[in-house]
Amino acid sequence: MDVKRIIAFLAIVVIIFTSVALTSPQLLGKIKLGLDLKGGFEILYVAEPIEAGKPVTRDSLTQTAASLEKRADDLGIAEPEITTEGSDRIRVKLAGVSNEEEVRKIMKEPAELTFRGPDGTKEMLGSDFVEGAAKVEFDQTNRPNIAIQVKDKEKFRKVTEKLIGQPLAIYLNETKLSDPVVQQVLGDGRATISGNYTYDEAKKLADTINLGALPLKLTEKYTQSVGATLGQQSLHQTVEAGIIGSILILIFMLTMYRIPGVVAAITIITYAWLLLFVFDLLNATLTLPGIAAFILGIGIAVDANIITYERIKEEIRSGKSILSSLRAGSKHSFRTIMDANITNIIASVVLYYIGNGAIRGFALITILSTVLSIITNVFFSRLLIHLLIRGNVFKKPGYFGVKESEIRGL
Repeated sequence: MDVKRIIAFLAIVVIIFTSVALTSPQLLGKIKLGLDLKGGFEILYVAEPIEAGKPVTRDSLTQTAASLEKRADDLGIAEPEITTEGSDRIRVKLAGVSNEEEVRKIMKEPAELTFRGPDGTKEMLGSDFVEGAAKVEFDQTNRPNIAIQVKDKEKFRKVTEKLIGQPLAIYLNETKLSDPVVQQVLGDGRATISGNYTYDEAKKLADTINLGALPLKLTEKYTQSVGATLGQQSLHQTVEAGIIGSILILIFMLTMYRIPGVVAAITIITYAWLLLFVFDLLNATLTLPGIAAFILGIGIAVDANIITYERIKEEIRSGKSILSSLRAGSKHSFRTIMDANITNIIASVVLYYIGNGAIRGFALITILSTVLSIITNVFFSRLLIHLLIRGNVFKKPGYFGVKESEIRGL
């Protein structure tokens, strides 16, 4: 018996299972649940300009999404998921919402940019400004300012004449963004907003003014609501089914492959733990399709082990030694496993780029699980079983699920 290799095997197993036991509760507790598990609603908006004939630009779409996120935050909704899709769509996912109708009404109202005098009078609207003309410039002291341009020069002249020496505050809906003071009468339709801005603050204000100059109207294209009770029930049933299925798979591996089955159980548990760890690193949101991809990954991991161990059993049956069978079986099974996994990754990448929403989530988790499966159930599995076989403790074919009567002479 090679004591060093057996001790190395046991040390690796102890470290892995200790890490799993200590970190898994925390990892599970930090996982964010999607709408289909937590409850809430999802809306896909189609954006179009209020003024007919105007384009929907990438900047206006992005800024509208940012405005929706700000509204969700103001409504006290925790961790809203708001993303742009394509050239004119915005997907909104809001979890844990009780007053759905009220929230939906507030969310789809166009963002209103106004310029108000000291008494609150709306002197100008966002649509009074030239689309995309607001930009960041730098003065002689290299401080960032915002240059703007209006459509109606005469209207702007009258406003600045009326408010000279007074602030002309900028509001997005009812949130005051800035309150620059009118320094002089401006008759050429151009102005500069100055203040103690950082570049990022100036850029954000310029983008907001450009958004106000091209407000977007949102129309609901698709909506889905999931009750909190239904979401929790789905989570419970899915997790329960996954645990039962995983236990049955581990029992099958132990019954069919004996010692390699023990190694498979270790590597599959390691795979599941690493996937949870990656979830935490990415701050990912878990959905029902994500759980399906997770369970599919376990199936892929088991498949990699079965291909390898069946090949090793065939080599043992042919009369080779256990160590020679390990080498030959691992070598001959490697290409088959990699071909299958690479094909799976390619298909998932295609799904990710042409899909959206839950489909992209499913594809991403499938890619991650496939990569982790290769690491744990091909390379790590080979390391562990190599340590056991080279340890010269398990020498009989029966330890590998092969009967003496099945072995053919060379």
